[in-house]
Amino acid sequence: MKLGTALTPNATKALLLGSGELGKEITISLQRYGVEVIAVDCYANAPAHQVAHRAHVIDMTNADAIKKLIAEEKPDFIIPEIEAIATDALAEIEAQGQCTIVPNARAVQLTMNREGIRTLAAEKLALPTSAYAFATGLSELKIAIEQGIGYPCFIKPTMSSSGKGQSMVNNEHELEIAWEVAKQGGRAATGKVIIEAKIDFDFEITLLTVRALNTQGEMETHFCEPIGHRQEDGDYRESWQPQAMSDQAIKNAQRIAQKITDEIGGLGVFGVELFIQADNVWFSEVSPRPHDTGMVTMLTQRQSEFDLHARAILGLPISTHMQQPGASAVILGGIDSQSIIYEGLDKALSMPETEVRLFGKPKALISRRMGVAISVANNTNSAKANAIKAAKLIKIINLPKEEI
Repeated sequence: MKLGTALTPNATKALLLGSGELGKEITISLQRYGVEVIAVDCYANAPAHQVAHRAHVIDMTNADAIKKLIAEEKPDFIIPEIEAIATDALAEIEAQGQCTIVPNARAVQLTMNREGIRTLAAEKLALPTSAYAFATGLSELKIAIEQGIGYPCFIKPTMSSSGKGQSMVNNEHELEIAWEVAKQGGRAATGKVIIEAKIDFDFEITLLTVRALNTQGEMETHFCEPIGHRQEDGDYRESWQPQAMSDQAIKNAQRIAQKITDEIGGLGVFGVELFIQADNVWFSEVSPRPHDTGMVTMLTQRQSEFDLHARAILGLPISTHMQQPGASAVILGGIDSQSIIYEGLDKALSMPETEVRLFGKPKALISRRMGVAISVANNTNSAKANAIKAAKLIKIINLPKEEI
């Protein structure tokens, strides 16, 4: 693999579509190898904008806007970080051989929409999943539940992220509200929801799965230690690595993860979400990029999920070795404000073996992820306790008008 030098005529360029906290870390990992990074988002001063070589603000669901920007920047790699992207434009660009879509345009099209990836997993690959159905209106929603899914069940937009638009419904009276929540919370107005039966599982994991080339240029699949996580309203609050599992469950999880990622193809990190009950494993979702729960790997692994993604994309050797158990805890906005200050960072960093990452988002929202505390320890319980305490010590305060 030959790499150019950033900001020179021979630069190797990567264009990020989506510039949140995950994109920020991908940018930093790529820049360590001299890659020139262009960060794109729908709003100004997004986290990756603050560290990239250049930044653009466009509507990423607008195919013409994406194609125009790519023609101007001429990147070697296009790395989608979010779901709401004009994927047809990426497929057209990939077909023309202009650059490499990570992992590929088909993967982005499949995984941006729950309908595509769920039907692929359950119907083509015959992977174990919860019972599911799709609906385009309240009447279809009700029929699907009454004729097979049953209560309780989950109603989700077919395109969303971080739990947005998801609801658990226990009876018919909750359906109308769940339908409206799904419509409002989706990344794009697909007019369709997925209904999923509730599985009685012991815990859920993210299995970070890495497709990379070995020294002979052959494709190999690697797995990080499983990451357990806790969610609220469909969005993660804490994660820890490793999640204790039986040997058989790990084998089943790796088999499912490899089957879905082999089908998707391409290079890079995939966040495969799975439900676990004893030795049984069910496929839930897959993201063709680093995963929010995987931020814990910034301390637990020698190569974080972001380093792994960058190295795999560039054709460089990778290692998924975990050095020490650890945990992460999310720092939520807690307020709605465009003028904020952070307090308590000194106290949070006084916790043993703890780091804090503040994402630098330009405004806070009550449930918006503004940062993360990460701790390592001899065991995940101690690491989790320290990370949670550190996260709680960070206070996000509205800046008084007279101080703005």
